[in-house]
Amino acid sequence: MITRRKMMGGAVAAGLMASPLAAAVRFDRRKRGFDITLAGGGVVPVFVDADDFPGVRRAASDLAADIGRVTGTAAQVVGDRARLPARIILVGSIGHSPLIDRLIASGKLDVAGIRGKWESFVVETIANPLPGVTEALVIVGSDKRGAIYGAYDLSRMIGVSPWYWWADVPVVRQTHLSVANGRYVQGSPAVKYRGIFLNDEAPCLSGWTTEKFGGMNAQFYGKLFELLLRLRANYLWPAMWNNAFAIDDPANAPLAEEFGIVMGTSHHEPMMRAHKEWTDNRKDYGNGAWNYATNGPAVAKFFREGIVRNHDNEVIVTIGMRGDGDVALESTGGIQSDVKLLEGIITDQRRIIASGMGKPAEQVPQVWVLFTEVYKYYDAGLKIPDDVTLMLADDNVGNLRRLPTPAERSRKGGFGVYFHMDMHGGPFAYQWVNSNPLPKIWEQMNLANQYGANEMWIANVGDLKPLELPIEFFLAMAWNPADVAKDKIADWTRAWAERQFGPEHATEIAFLAARYAKYNGMRKPEQLKPTTFSLEHYHEAERMCEAWTDLVRRADAVNAALRPDQRDAFYQLVLYPVRACANLMLMYAAAARNARFAEQTRASTKAEADEVRRRFKYDHELRDTYNHVLAGGKWNHMMDQTHIGYFDWYPPESDIMPAVADLDLDGATGFGVSVDGSARAWPGYYLPPTLPTLDSITRLPTYLDVFPRGLAEAPVTVTVDQPWVKIREGKAFSASSRDKRFWIDVDWAKAPVGKAKATITVKGDTTITVRLDAVRATPQQEKDARDAFGGLAGGFAVPVAEFTRSIPVGNVRWDTIPDFGRVETAMSIFPVDAPSFPDPTRAPRLEYPIFLAAAGKYRVDLVTGPTLEVIPGRKLRVAVWLDGQQPEIGTVFTPEDGPSQDFLGAKHAVNTADNARTMRFTIDADRPGRHVLTVAMIDPTMVVQAIAIANDDPKASYFGPPILDTRPAKLGRPVSPWAIVRS
Repeated sequence: MITRRKMMGGAVAAGLMASPLAAAVRFDRRKRGFDITLAGGGVVPVFVDADDFPGVRRAASDLAADIGRVTGTAAQVVGDRARLPARIILVGSIGHSPLIDRLIASGKLDVAGIRGKWESFVVETIANPLPGVTEALVIVGSDKRGAIYGAYDLSRMIGVSPWYWWADVPVVRQTHLSVANGRYVQGSPAVKYRGIFLNDEAPCLSGWTTEKFGGMNAQFYGKLFELLLRLRANYLWPAMWNNAFAIDDPANAPLAEEFGIVMGTSHHEPMMRAHKEWTDNRKDYGNGAWNYATNGPAVAKFFREGIVRNHDNEVIVTIGMRGDGDVALESTGGIQSDVKLLEGIITDQRRIIASGMGKPAEQVPQVWVLFTEVYKYYDAGLKIPDDVTLMLADDNVGNLRRLPTPAERSRKGGFGVYFHMDMHGGPFAYQWVNSNPLPKIWEQMNLANQYGANEMWIANVGDLKPLELPIEFFLAMAWNPADVAKDKIADWTRAWAERQFGPEHATEIAFLAARYAKYNGMRKPEQLKPTTFSLEHYHEAERMCEAWTDLVRRADAVNAALRPDQRDAFYQLVLYPVRACANLMLMYAAAARNARFAEQTRASTKAEADEVRRRFKYDHELRDTYNHVLAGGKWNHMMDQTHIGYFDWYPPESDIMPAVADLDLDGATGFGVSVDGSARAWPGYYLPPTLPTLDSITRLPTYLDVFPRGLAEAPVTVTVDQPWVKIREGKAFSASSRDKRFWIDVDWAKAPVGKAKATITVKGDTTITVRLDAVRATPQQEKDARDAFGGLAGGFAVPVAEFTRSIPVGNVRWDTIPDFGRVETAMSIFPVDAPSFPDPTRAPRLEYPIFLAAAGKYRVDLVTGPTLEVIPGRKLRVAVWLDGQQPEIGTVFTPEDGPSQDFLGAKHAVNTADNARTMRFTIDADRPGRHVLTVAMIDPTMVVQAIAIANDDPKASYFGPPILDTRPAKLGRPVSPWAIVRS
């Protein structure tokens, strides 16, 4: 979890480490360097050679404009080598800029560290570099994108966010700009091709581009290409829902080449052709069937046209073939005949590539995307040429399905990853706002990097706009994973916030951005329902509402403190998702209360219905502000995505307000009582009300609610028959102020040791008596429970990072992943590519002190990440045992259970919606008291989030029992506003 302390330490250094200029750019004159601003006014011009790549010239011009954005005076762009100014910023690429090459030849510019490397650059200050030039700031790229990235890197360091246009991030004016004298080198990226996929782009992106640009044309793509290069991306799959990049605007493809963007096509659009090109023109191709077995020559003609059209372009050609419109390939009757057909298709495609490109196929980058059913052909033995990159797709929800085995990693073409931050398809669609916590992205993409899937990474980002933060993180990690290691994510996020909004509020903004994504990652907004979080147990729904409400309060406070020119950007990047997602949670909670209160015959049922309607309306007001008010309507349609009332995997055509109930209160009088842990109400239910048992170890309080059942007030008195019971009136979890909550607690110093009973009486026009049981620990029990997890009544949770002993084996160890999933800190095995340990007693293991109130069998639930069987044959196993007993080994992918746990299986659907998997174990305590619980690794890649222990079936809830604060001053207080999450 991101805390202020963690964020403050080294935030800027860690977050900006990806730039060699991070400490070199200065905004004052206290230290000498290369001054971009002139003492008498004006700025140094930017020189770029007319013979250099168009993309380099464009980036140099953007740098000149960015200097103007910062200083108020744009730099002049010059290109006449015969008339050089005395001081210049020189931008160019090796071999394409005569001035750069001249400096290299004269020994004044050292490029030995980058020559011949991929996308590298050097920034260096040089005195007297050329005749008539007294000083130059030289930005030299090893290739065209190296020079482009170097220019944009300087822009970023002087204060121009990559999101200056795409998120309206304002540029802070500076009167002085300089670069410290020196040489600054940026090496090659870790992942060769890094990019995004615009997908699921209707209604938002398509509606916006139609209104603002007249479609997805060169004007739109020019803005996108610039953003990608400023983020150091180089690869794009263009929008394809009823869009065709190359023909929607014939200027699109040439513009990509001019910018230096490598173009590809999606997983089901082979040979540089958009699916729309086939559907709109299928009558021109044989019998019109997208079927290579029955219409092969015509489909091959379609392929050939796509390759010839891109003869001169830098592209990555998607090969293979799926069915017509992102569905499975039409089978020829069996898996082996399907494999044979696909091998024939790929052979034909490579002949077409070689012919159309005028060079051997192995010299043209190609990718085969193993998406959905395509894995089965690879597993069945399909032979793919060694130079082709195999792109491994996730499960559509950010969980990798496969990683390269050691034997596979020698492939010349290597491996890549197709990763989802947005999805329209199985197991469910999520297309609205960001629900991708950065630690989850890190954990999965770190696996990809460590296992050698680092030739290309591409992320499905939907409409682009709601996913600014995870997009930048994904691309930063692709550039250099070490800069955003697991322990630097909080620092990186704080540095990101500072780049957008300055240092004053950066810590709080980073907290808000990380926290709303964390909440959404616990349960994606589209998967929320009124019944998701329990109203009865652990105050679960109430704590989630309190958590979101607190986030809104903090976001509103930051918004009020920001400069007016920062608020549009803040609304887009933080405030809208915080307000809208909080409102969604509060609306569903009101709907849940409405249904429950109707069953309990509460007069406040109508108030909850009104609250649902109010929040449903407010959701659309927030949307309309984004679309019509924000930045003067610049982003109209970008929040058109429906997101309320899913009844299937796909979004509803219109938002559907949750159903609400009302009551006929005509003539109704009196009051009712409900109690903690029960959905019932009294008078009305035939069994007497009983509160949950309280105990002196966990020290949780309990409560009862009293409410009117008619329009009139129903005054009551609440008393108790034991002096050791304390009653305090508070606010009920209700939209109505007429509902009252009475908190019930125990003065443990006065309570008798052992079990005791009390009766609480609620008296008004009738009398309701409520039973309370309490258990005070004996001195021995208190001693046994000290600094252990557990209690005398009910289930409890163990925070996985609070072990008493971690036992490594060699360099293999359990280690923390901060802020992962539902918890402050999760535990996983590092290195992530460690071997398996068949004997858990000799494996890396964690030991936890627990207190069990009685002897007998207990259920232990390990809450883990929803990791899949990423290495064939590795079944994802972990072991649990008590004291010195025999370990119980839990296996996820057993022959019986594996299909259900795997992609689109029944349990996979549950796991991905929960963003967690629960593994169940049984321990047998031979005595009450203190014990040691051990969790041991068998297979790597597993992430453990929490441990829940109960001696009977746990209460129905989403998160399970809460982790409690055991500090003396706060005994019995759940340590977070939501269950099993520590704050």
